[in-house]
Amino acid sequence: MREAIARFITHLKSEKNASPHTITAYWKDLDQFHSWLTELAESDDISMEGIDRNTIRFYLGTLAESGLAMRSVSRKRAAIRSLFSFLVRQGELESNPAASLPPIKIGKRLPGTATAKELSAMFALPDTSTFAGSRDLAILEVFYSSGLRLSELVGMNRDSIDSKKRTLKVVGKRRKERLVPVGRKALNALTAYYNHVALAFKEKQFDTSAVFLNAQGERISTRSVYTIVHKYLSESSAASRRSPHVLRHSFATHLLDNGADLEAIREMLGHENLSTTQIYAHVSTERLKNVYTQAHPRA
Repeated sequence: MREAIARFITHLKSEKNASPHTITAYWKDLDQFHSWLTELAESDDISMEGIDRNTIRFYLGTLAESGLAMRSVSRKRAAIRSLFSFLVRQGELESNPAASLPPIKIGKRLPGTATAKELSAMFALPDTSTFAGSRDLAILEVFYSSGLRLSELVGMNRDSIDSKKRTLKVVGKRRKERLVPVGRKALNALTAYYNHVALAFKEKQFDTSAVFLNAQGERISTRSVYTIVHKYLSESSAASRRSPHVLRHSFATHLLDNGADLEAIREMLGHENLSTTQIYAHVSTERLKNVYTQAHPRA
């Protein structure tokens, strides 16, 4: 079984162009499934042909009973199903025992957002007289201006930005490219940051292709950007979550609150399905209910 998993992971890397995060998650999920099977069978010699629907269902059930979040159980089900689908396509198995498993119901978790007032306070925090401060402001502005994912912002290159058309070329999930608008304040912050880059690395080598750099002139890491955003949100927002995704959620929610079309928001966020974007409609509906409850005399 380990050999089959290894070939599947190689397939994800070379043919599916899956992201490193997806590859790591699938590898861990399948390795955990293999470990459970070896413990159950008391043998390392696990035959793929011997794994049936009931075995997989029993495994997922034990995960749920252990208290694992249903979202995580659903992800592990998807990994197992994908592995067997791959083996069926390769002609190594006649059928996929996971194909007929019922979908796992996941309660939708509302995304955390920051208010416009909180974001205004956040944008005033970085010390823009320094390289680090000007970079931090540009990071915050671009996140909120364009609704990017963390990996998309870190992977941005200078030639991805068209200042005249006010657009960013973004490489999203599965290496799919899309164009998203970028606001004037974000562009102004980027210009100011570029001026600091020119001064800070006047006599030093630096990565001239990357947009956001660390103090050594290298492309900034996702961990560093996460820490930066968490720091400023912690100082300005009461939101329980303080990750870069809060700025992405705020971008979408504020657009919808101000009359933007849900399909347009879907395209800007890079969602494949409108159903993924519709959670923001639910957020706005909840806000309307709160306003109604507070304002209507007979609510």
